[in-house]
Amino acid sequence: MGSISIWHWIIVLVVVILLFGTKKLPGLGQDLGKAIRGFKKSMSDEEAPRLEADAKSEQAEKQAAKDRAE
Repeated sequence: MGSISIWHWIIVLVVVILLFGTKKLPGLGQDLGKAIRGFKKSMSDEEAPRLEADAKSEQAEKQAAKDRAE
């Protein structure tokens, strides 16, 4: 009862085809793919500066510890 059978997926597919038509489905798929790629790119772009900042602060800490030891 908790799992989705093949019949449920067929009904969902038929409803989607009736709502959007077969000509719009490829365009919707492309738009969804572009949106997912854009989201992944923005997430990786956000993470890159954070990683660089962490590396710089780690280097600064090592340099400060080295200076204190001298």
